[in-house]
Amino acid sequence: MTDTAHARNKSIGIFDSGIGGLTVANAIQKHLPNEHLIYFGDTAHLPYGDKSADAIRFYSLKISKFLLDQNCKMIVIACNSASSAAYNTLLDFFEGKTLFVNVVDPLVEAVTDRAYDNIGVIATKATIRSNIYRDKIKHKLQKANVQSMPTPLLAPMIEEGFYKGNISHSVIDTYLGRSEFKDIDALLLACTHYPLIKMEIEAYLDHKVDVLDSTDVVADAVSRLLMREDLLSPKRTKKNVFYVSDYTQSFEDTAKVFYGEEIELETANIW
Repeated sequence: MTDTAHARNKSIGIFDSGIGGLTVANAIQKHLPNEHLIYFGDTAHLPYGDKSADAIRFYSLKISKFLLDQNCKMIVIACNSASSAAYNTLLDFFEGKTLFVNVVDPLVEAVTDRAYDNIGVIATKATIRSNIYRDKIKHKLQKANVQSMPTPLLAPMIEEGFYKGNISHSVIDTYLGRSEFKDIDALLLACTHYPLIKMEIEAYLDHKVDVLDSTDVVADAVSRLLMREDLLSPKRTKKNVFYVSDYTQSFEDTAKVFYGEEIELETANIW
């Protein structure tokens, strides 16, 4: 087997602070069914949205090293908080060893390509605190008015299954009913949990606002980068692997909701 053929058959590593990144993993698998995925959810430390940037960088470095040890040709940072705090650090630390894709840049590219005037962003505290979406959007689209809001109740609400009901309707109204979001043309769901409530949000906004999430745009970015580097796998020969750093039955139950089908979680205590 040539070196190139060997590299093509390596895995795609994907990590998140928990199981929300399974929405991205599922989109990647649908776009690229020949690719073998290794997922790592850092359930021992979730949520990253409440952690310091230094803590998030430390976790991300450790997880990336674990995924590299599993022979990954690419690592997808399927977490907005980690993408915001750790992406550049990972590029520097693992330069030349693997490819990295974050969830921020593909979503920024999608929204700026459409040249919206008024853009809303909802995400975790860590992502909003970094100002990464506002800064990147304004860099590419100076005329855009960007309104960012931390929505810390959404991710735990979704993980506990409290969506598509009175509780989620109330929380969504509390956040999106604020005056600063009154005239937005587009809303970015800048957390990998939020695609599960995308339809609810679209309905709340009377389908008058374009609601964008990172799932399909990240999968497309992964596909384009692998194609450019001639690293697309010709055939998947192994079963995908899904690790968590701390296993509970509730994570197992919720994982199938995020991934869209039954999966089996394995514990990898890398700490």
